[in-house]
Amino acid sequence: MDTLLVRYLGEQPYIDVWQAMKAFTDSRDSSSVDEFWLVQHPAVFTQGQAGKDEHVLAPGDIPVVHSDRGGQVTYHGPGQCVVYCLIDIRRRKLGVRHMIDALEQGVIELLRTYGVQAESRSDAPGVYVDGAKIASLGLRVRKGCTYHGVSLNVAMDLEPFSRINVCGHQDLTVTQLNDLVEHLDVIQAIEALIDHLMGKLGYTDRENTNMSY
Repeated sequence: MDTLLVRYLGEQPYIDVWQAMKAFTDSRDSSSVDEFWLVQHPAVFTQGQAGKDEHVLAPGDIPVVHSDRGGQVTYHGPGQCVVYCLIDIRRRKLGVRHMIDALEQGVIELLRTYGVQAESRSDAPGVYVDGAKIASLGLRVRKGCTYHGVSLNVAMDLEPFSRINVCGHQDLTVTQLNDLVEHLDVIQAIEALIDHLMGKLGYTDRENTNMSY
């Protein structure tokens, strides 16, 4: 299956989408089409399975949710593009490392089209520009299928990142596409991101829907 369904969910609470991803993964079968869920979240800190409370420094009024994805603590908020990847990696014969590499390289290729040089790091999954993190990754594999995915800082308030040790690293700074590219067309950038991610994962066709999960 080389067709991908892309769901545009708008802004949705993190917990609601997380529970829906788990339900989707549990109910899918060998004929289920893979999906990207494109979403933004109201302000929330999420802790991965390896997350340590000591990395949540001063959350204030922003809730902290303990999730089942990999990784440490990160922040989601309006203006950040989150692409959840509900992929049958067993069917596509992809390993988890290949999946992570594909997501990182998809973001790196997108940034390159804007003249922004970015890189991945072997010691800390994600994408970095001059040492500042611009995209975070976290996956969970269940029944040979992934959920969770990649978040790209596009045009958001970055202040909440200062309330945590981003991804468990002290003094790790963050950046966003809007601060690196003049006259950014946010919608165009998000659509281009989807295209790059699809290409890296080998999908040739896509269907779009605004229907909820």
